[in-house]
Amino acid sequence: MSRTVQCVKLGREADGLDRPTYPGDLGRRIYDHVSKEAWQGWLKHQTMLINEYRLTPIEAKDRKFLEAEMEKYFFGEGSARPDQFKPQA
Repeated sequence: MSRTVQCVKLGREADGLDRPTYPGDLGRRIYDHVSKEAWQGWLKHQTMLINEYRLTPIEAKDRKFLEAEMEKYFFGEGSARPDQFKPQA
């Protein structure tokens, strides 16, 4: 039986994550308030951020940037696309 959450990103009840996907307090908040669907949206957004800003997730400063963007994406004003980002047709 899957668990449901009131998803902060989608604004509705949806299937919750099967397990925490990120460590610490932020990971607990994500597990408690973010749906699988919204998490998949973050993964796509994160990939775009990594590619556009040429981030290296093993670098501490890049991880810190991504964590701040994740916080904004789910619980803040949202994580914006880079100005130079142009989606492929």
